[in-house]
Amino acid sequence: MIGASFRKRVLFAFMIAAVAQSARAQSGHAGTHQRVHVPEEILERPLPLRGGIGKAHEEVTTISKDAQAYYDQGLAYLHSYVWIEAARSFHQALRLDSKLAMARLGLSYAVGELGDSADARQASRQASALAGPVSDREKARIRLRALQVGDGSQPAKLQSNYLHEFDLILAKYPHDVELLLLRGQADQQTPDQQTHFMPGMGVGEASLTFYERALAEQPHSFAVHHFLTHAYENLGRMDLALQHAEAYVSLAPEVPHAHHMHGHILLRLNRTQEAIAEFRRADELELAYFRTENIAPQYDWQYHHNLDLLGVAYQYAGEMRQAEAVLRRSFELPSIEFSQELNESAWPMLLLLEGQTDQAQAAAKELMGRADPVVQALGHLMASRIAMRLGHLDDAIEEGDRALHLLRETPDGGVLLPELELVQGEFRLRKRQTEKGRAMLLDGISKLRADPSADRWTQNLLRIEAVETLARDLGDWVLAGDVANQMQQIAPGYAGTHYALAKQAEHARNAEAARQEYQAAISGWSAADRDFGLLTDARHQLAALANPP
Repeated sequence: MIGASFRKRVLFAFMIAAVAQSARAQSGHAGTHQRVHVPEEILERPLPLRGGIGKAHEEVTTISKDAQAYYDQGLAYLHSYVWIEAARSFHQALRLDSKLAMARLGLSYAVGELGDSADARQASRQASALAGPVSDREKARIRLRALQVGDGSQPAKLQSNYLHEFDLILAKYPHDVELLLLRGQADQQTPDQQTHFMPGMGVGEASLTFYERALAEQPHSFAVHHFLTHAYENLGRMDLALQHAEAYVSLAPEVPHAHHMHGHILLRLNRTQEAIAEFRRADELELAYFRTENIAPQYDWQYHHNLDLLGVAYQYAGEMRQAEAVLRRSFELPSIEFSQELNESAWPMLLLLEGQTDQAQAAAKELMGRADPVVQALGHLMASRIAMRLGHLDDAIEEGDRALHLLRETPDGGVLLPELELVQGEFRLRKRQTEKGRAMLLDGISKLRADPSADRWTQNLLRIEAVETLARDLGDWVLAGDVANQMQQIAPGYAGTHYALAKQAEHARNAEAARQEYQAAISGWSAADRDFGLLTDARHQLAALANPP
């Protein structure tokens, strides 16, 4: 038995290296995960013209003013990632003018973002077939999309070719806002297997030139403000991101994503309750939309994503009961994106943090039963964490072994490399293999900090905080101090950061620093549950420091 257990531990470590090598080898792999398709019946439903969604206008060749209006509505919805309503608007425009080439182009973008690349290419071809009588500018737009999606028999054209053609067209139409926005989106970071970047979501410095030119042309364009919000958030310029988020939500108050983005930035600025209010407003708008339009929530990526952010925002604030309720809603909702399924680990992680191991085990088993092998592996890794917390180290090895075997069988296994390292690092730390455990945990944290997705910033912060707690629980004050300092770099205003720094100061017998940090933590958790454990401890420790024995 001892020999078998030892061999499994060695296998666990070596398979981590194998998955890491696979991740590097597959770094350009697009992934095998297909999103649930929204039924065509929904995408073709008639709809009215709506207000409050932001104003967009692009002059297109059509015989119908109403068709132009519906095209503009579809364009506005595209700019806020409301893919279903964009598709419905373009279909309505085509009912009014069946030869409207640009409506077919709009459909190509909408259905492509809904995960149907074949339909996106077909709509692009249909737009090209209708392009004979349209303006040269419209022909250029249609040609760019054809280059972007390819013909299906081979990969889409190289990015450099697409950008070269784009720059030639933009030189001819230098003041065209739609072209400027699309050109800015073309410079976004290449998504990894875990992240599906919406157009403009992964942008950075390279895109600012084009967005700022668009802003000069249309300073009151909600779309320009939307994409500038993403750009500045990705660059860490929260002051500028907030300005554009405020403009976006004021110009498109009925768009859930506008409130969601405002909440994004407010949370990063530690204005937690304001952020929660915005995430809740987005949730209210989504639920009203589902009731009115009779559309199942599972088809709307934004609804599910907003639940994730609302839940971790409550957790950030110490409102654990609210966090549990929201994250459970998210966990129980069918996922239409691979990245959302991976985000669902937030629910069992919260249960484990709260000591609800039975419920956490049930959630881990639920993940093991999902269709995707990567999500199944995530369930086994969660089970490994739970087993370690219960002191069942042999069970932890068994679960980790099952996870790693699954990950070796799929080209997308590398997306769980940070989680693998955190789990294996914890195991080594618990086995008193201190240096190796620290190295693996710090490497996992490094990968979390390098994550390009602003959407996962809060969840990654909470995962890093869990490492600091683990280190303190195991008496590794060196590791705990290192992680606390990293938390200070990432989120200096977060109450959990102040709590971690207070523990470090108290350990170093620096009573004054500990008092200051505990007080800051208590202030930061002003809206937390009364029985929130960290808040209770902070108050107790502060009182003890004020009245030393």
